[in-house]
Amino acid sequence: MSEPHPDPEPQQTGGKLVDVVLDEASIARSTPEVEHDRAVAIYDLIEENTFQPVGHPPASYVLNLSVIEKKLVFRIRTDDDKEVVTHVLSLSPLRKIVKDYDLICESYYEAIRHATPSQIEAIDMGRRGVHNEGSAILMERLEGKIEVDMQTARRLFTLVYALHWKG
Repeated sequence: MSEPHPDPEPQQTGGKLVDVVLDEASIARSTPEVEHDRAVAIYDLIEENTFQPVGHPPASYVLNLSVIEKKLVFRIRTDDDKEVVTHVLSLSPLRKIVKDYDLICESYYEAIRHATPSQIEAIDMGRRGVHNEGSAILMERLEGKIEVDMQTARRLFTLVYALHWKG
């Protein structure tokens, strides 16, 4: 009797983002630091994420993120360009946390240029705390629409923050 062979590829249990496109009309030019954070967030998001539109089968998804009329728009399609769903969320619940995050990021980037390592570390801890809070709010807003884990929500929040520059 032969032994069963292990499955060479793990079973896909949910969807995955394979691309993220930020609407150029929603983004104004920003500081080099924000541009860098945005690029890193997109790269990290593509590398590792949990992204499953509720009520749809697991697939490879492309997310188009934009801000239209002060609303956050998640347009989701499959990697073969089939429309899946579009969710339009009010930015109001995120507005205060994005503003707080913006202020603390300004302090952080200024501290990098002039502060001591311990001061930078203290500001960075605060920055991460506000970022986590914004990520949790975003997860709540997506509940029942798109299943994401905290790491995915953190990276998405970074992109929402990047859109805030113009939106």
